[in-house]
Amino acid sequence: MAKNEKRVHVTLECTECKRRNYITTKSKVNDRERIEMKKYCKWDRTHTLHKETR
Repeated sequence: MAKNEKRVHVTLECTECKRRNYITTKSKVNDRERIEMKKYCKWDRTHTLHKETR
């Protein structure tokens, strides 16, 4: 098996301004559903909920 074959890149989108601010990785095996994180949005200048986009 190749290294990091089970991890995929995902893009996180701010729920307030709808901008795609972050790119991160997640495990395909452990996290089947879409991830949600509270991250800092530099356009809103506050911590907002960011959801995974496809």
